[in-house]
Amino acid sequence: MGARFEELAWRETPIGAISLRRRRDPALQVEVYEVKLDDEFLMSSLFPVAEIELARLGLAPLPGGDLGVVVGGLGLGYTARTALADDRVGSLLVVEAIEDVIDWHQRGLLPFAAGLAGDSRTRFVHADFFAAAAGDGFDPDRPGRRFHAVLLDVDHSPRNLLNPGHAAFYTPDGLRRLAEHLHPGGVFALWSDDPPDPDFERSLAAVFATSQAHVVPFPNPLTGGESANTVYVAQRAH
Repeated sequence: MGARFEELAWRETPIGAISLRRRRDPALQVEVYEVKLDDEFLMSSLFPVAEIELARLGLAPLPGGDLGVVVGGLGLGYTARTALADDRVGSLLVVEAIEDVIDWHQRGLLPFAAGLAGDSRTRFVHADFFAAAAGDGFDPDRPGRRFHAVLLDVDHSPRNLLNPGHAAFYTPDGLRRLAEHLHPGGVFALWSDDPPDPDFERSLAAVFATSQAHVVPFPNPLTGGESANTVYVAQRAH
């Protein structure tokens, strides 16, 4: 069973102290993995549904195979793992700003993400997703490379940001720069902890040919009720 609580990794970063913790929940009888930034919870293995749906919903509109996919924000790995489960995905570029998070996966600290780091299709890039989106793109070896899908899960929502410097990305101008890194017909999908945001939906509609906000409900074992996240899916014109 292991210890009731264990801090698996901790490090001070430019945006705060990030830690990976494992604890045994006595009520649920499960091992829970959590990521904290300072005193703020970023993610938990108790609530993976919307992170999984980010990949499923984001890849669903795409035809064909040998898809090139970017995941922005590695976290506990649910989105990246789900993308790799789609046989159409030929390459997966995971862009993560905090090198320690990449290290967690390479060291095998997250058993439910086993296989992600070792999959030949996976490549980790230690970089600022938002700077890459505004610049030459996500692949440092191939500036200007285009992708079939970009799946983003970094900020809590387009309004609730981990870093105020990310705000420009969620504007029409920022989204247009992101869209330039997509093939025609390519998809941008975004996880959000908030309900659908009409202002952000208008920004997506100003840039992409189609866009939709999907409300993703899931059972919340902590409250005994139901919670929900939002997954935005926007597609470029073909």
